[in-house]
Amino acid sequence: IFSLYRSYIRETKRLPHKYLRLFFRLKAAGEFRTVLQTKHISLCIKKIKRESKVLNILRAANAGNHLAFNCVLDLAYGRVGKLRWELMEPLLSDPSAPLPPPIIREKESSRPPVYSPELAALLTSGLSRRTKPLSPKDLSFPPTLPERANPMSEEAALLGPFSKRREVNIRWRYFTKEWKKILPPLKISLEEHSLVEEAGIVKEPASPIDLRGIGFHDTNVLEEVLYLAGRPWERQQRTRRLKHNSNESTSPVISPFDGHLPKRWLQRRYQELLGRLPILS
Repeated sequence: IFSLYRSYIRETKRLPHKYLRLFFRLKAAGEFRTVLQTKHISLCIKKIKRESKVLNILRAANAGNHLAFNCVLDLAYGRVGKLRWELMEPLLSDPSAPLPPPIIREKESSRPPVYSPELAALLTSGLSRRTKPLSPKDLSFPPTLPERANPMSEEAALLGPFSKRREVNIRWRYFTKEWKKILPPLKISLEEHSLVEEAGIVKEPASPIDLRGIGFHDTNVLEEVLYLAGRPWERQQRTRRLKHNSNESTSPVISPFDGHLPKRWLQRRYQELLGRLPILS
């Protein structure tokens, strides 16, 4: 176990950015502490194999394998793994919304799921899902729920009312299946707008107090990813500037990355990450 941990930390130190090094160092500390505290031998061996697989991914990423490096970024920014659940958990409830009435009378456990405004925006957008986005109607009446569940439908009039217990199960099963398809945002961003005057009323931009502190709130992790991905027009402008000032001395450009991997190769990896990273504003 200790030999595996040392190899893990050695590969972590070779990662090209400080956030990646910090994330996997903390991940290694927590995971290997859990392995040492595991009493069952079979479960301990299973956890060791899992950490060995992560170590192989780190080695391949440091060797320049783009699929392995994409996997490293997915782990570090919550596209997969434990961090993904930690980013999604606050969005699965809405503390400010009143509880819906139970479907089965006097059964508290039969309350339908609540779609928070943030979760509803993610479910109905094609930018935050790997599959087709939902419509607002699907949130109130899931397509897996038969029309008989609507007491005003013809099916309910002909066949009688639908089972309340089955309706509860279908609604919760649909809620769980759909939110698991979401790519969670790192945080809720604030868009700054200038004051707009309509019909003599001045509308002010929302204040940061109105935002829910989820994920990487009050950090610059998202802005850092945008900076590391670079701008698509930077390369063209840099080439034109170098051709124009070919006879002048230019100062060297400081790379935001460490290590031996090429800067442009790393920027492409972060640009691909942005395709899996919806920005909720």
